[in-house]
Amino acid sequence: MLWGLSATAFVVTTYFINSLCFYLSPVAVAVVCFYSLTKRFSDYTHLFLGIALALAPVGAWLAVDGTAIKPVEVAGMLVLSVAVVFWLVGFDIIYAMQDYEFDRRQGLHSLVVAWGPKNALDAAFLSHMLMWGVLLLFGLISRFRVVYLIGLLIILASLLFEHWLARRRPLNWINLAFFRLNALISTVFLVATVGEVVFKGGFRVR
Repeated sequence: MLWGLSATAFVVTTYFINSLCFYLSPVAVAVVCFYSLTKRFSDYTHLFLGIALALAPVGAWLAVDGTAIKPVEVAGMLVLSVAVVFWLVGFDIIYAMQDYEFDRRQGLHSLVVAWGPKNALDAAFLSHMLMWGVLLLFGLISRFRVVYLIGLLIILASLLFEHWLARRRPLNWINLAFFRLNALISTVFLVATVGEVVFKGGFRVR
């Protein structure tokens, strides 16, 4: 009941944004709802969650620009979405470390269960390094400079610290790595991108 009301409210809301968001809204609802089933049959549940979360920058871009998006903006939108996928895969694997024993007993799937904690953490680290590289590419496409580069360096330090905590500290430290550091990463990214827009001449007013 609640699920149906939430999905209906979401679709109705998109109708008042623009037609493209409205037509694509059922796709977004289907992807987000499908993720919750993936732990029943797929080891790559983290990837499905990443794809669901990656719809956020796409949706935001379409809500602001609608059908007036230029090719370079499409490239930036898609690259940023890929970065979100890698970011989510990395930190969701770390978070899934806490559920390792429970998931094994209940027959639930994750890369931590399938590959073991050590290999899964290696995959999480690789995913986060790919995410950082894609964010660098996003900055190049957007022609960002010093402010964004400083933000990227802070993000890299945060990622390295997150993985150090995941490997060197007990599981009760994972909440620090998962919530606080990833909140810091998202905040730094926001500040860096807004800072670049401001320094490049201000926000566009349509």
